[in-house]
Amino acid sequence: MATKNAKKANLLDHHSLKHLLDESVSEIVTSRGYVEDVRLSNVKLIMGTVIIIIALVAQFYKKKFPENRDFLIGCIILYVVFNGILQFIVYTKEKNAILFTYPPAGSFTSTGLVVSSKLPRFSDLYTLSISSSDPESISANKPVEFTKSVTRWFTKDGVLVEGLFWKDVEALIDDYANEPKKSK
Repeated sequence: MATKNAKKANLLDHHSLKHLLDESVSEIVTSRGYVEDVRLSNVKLIMGTVIIIIALVAQFYKKKFPENRDFLIGCIILYVVFNGILQFIVYTKEKNAILFTYPPAGSFTSTGLVVSSKLPRFSDLYTLSISSSDPESISANKPVEFTKSVTRWFTKDGVLVEGLFWKDVEALIDDYANEPKKSK
């Protein structure tokens, strides 16, 4: 008998599998007392809003084309620059990250977590890694990761066996938390 809240994915779609696993990882990490850090998401949203405003101003400027040529060139340049900055932020800061956290309340560490995952196309190997949000900090632990086949966590019908997946993710979080601090 299946439960009402069973999480199901299309086994033939690796994006569906990765999305379901990533959502479950976020749920597990936040249930362990880590609060999601949404600052980077907010910066990306603000950058996107600025880009949209630039495009709207260029589109609905009160003068028609021949007279507003210089203004349009300026808008196009701004549009490209802000998109470049946004892509730079995504490429350098976000990478494969699915979750950024603050340190847990009452913790002695001053850094949160960066949880990232990979599920390459045409592969069943899901890699989950946990590292410090500030790797240069003295309270940062060494990054930990596991690579396991997604076939361990899904039934033949595509239902996620949450108990097995939770055990694996919680073990990885415990490995990170118990990792000895790096020496400087």
